[in-house]
Amino acid sequence: MDKVQRYLLSNFFTLFGSLFLTLFFILSIVFFIQIASVTSVIEITFLELGKLYVYMLPQIFLFTIPISFFIALGLTLFKLSKENEIIVLFTLGFSPKRVAIFFGLISLFLSILLLVTALIFIPLSRQLNENFVDYKRSQAVVNIKATEFGQRFADWFVFIEGESQKDDQKEYNNVIMFSPTKDESNEQLILANQALLYNNDGQLQLSLHDGNAYEFFEDKLHEVSYKTMVINTEQLANIEKVESVLDFWKPIFTNPKRAKNFSLYTLIALFPLATYLFSLSMGIVTYRYQRSGIYGGIFGVLFAYFAGIMLVSKSIPIIGIGIVFGLFFIVSISVFYTKIIRRF
Repeated sequence: MDKVQRYLLSNFFTLFGSLFLTLFFILSIVFFIQIASVTSVIEITFLELGKLYVYMLPQIFLFTIPISFFIALGLTLFKLSKENEIIVLFTLGFSPKRVAIFFGLISLFLSILLLVTALIFIPLSRQLNENFVDYKRSQAVVNIKATEFGQRFADWFVFIEGESQKDDQKEYNNVIMFSPTKDESNEQLILANQALLYNNDGQLQLSLHDGNAYEFFEDKLHEVSYKTMVINTEQLANIEKVESVLDFWKPIFTNPKRAKNFSLYTLIALFPLATYLFSLSMGIVTYRYQRSGIYGGIFGVLFAYFAGIMLVSKSIPIIGIGIVFGLFFIVSISVFYTKIIRRF
């Protein structure tokens, strides 16, 4: 690597680093909000919160790195053009073709790394994340509190008068459970003197003792006295085995959701290679005559590419990968040749 290339890289990485950190911080906040929604269902510690965040890092990198690369490359060259340094480099023999080849190799290397992240690390991290949440759900115990209204256990509204601790097990006293119906018929009411709540391999069980159960009909009432009654919920979680990467992507031709994700992740990973020539075309200018348009151009390319991703990932996900990538790459070559090669 010669001095000119090192100089270009040093300017590029300075801007790329600041943009990457900014986008990384913003997306981290968005993903933390998603994690917070999980905590409304399960209770996790600070270390477990960090584990969930680590599982989401591949997705954060997949979105932040390509966008940061595209914007930083265009703005870096525009800054050098503004200071007339690009013209000096061309005068010294470092042609636009050499600039394109140099950053083309970098964008190719970056796209390969992003493909590895998108097609290998993201499937594994997503499965680990889902299994972790399911495991925490299976270990959860409904936190029913005394003298509070509006609490639920499965389809039942629950009210308890008091609670006490018995051999590391919380015991509820004077329990009232009501199961409403929309038409107010066949409603059920259960009274119990004591109740215990268990987690049996992910299935919550409420064990009621010494009480009465009532079932209301329009013209009659059923009453049953019981010594012990157990109410079960559905299985809280089904922790699945982590699939291999090949098994994870195998259903892309039969599973629309899996095909959509494959198309989405692949096209985002290919974004640096598909659009880097657009950055060069917008960044290399004769500043004396071209002082505006780069920010609108950057936004336009970003909008067009990601709009294309969203359209093809839903309708023609597999074929759409070649269409979107090929279209943007060919157009970028044409724009670069017309705007840069023929002028410089």
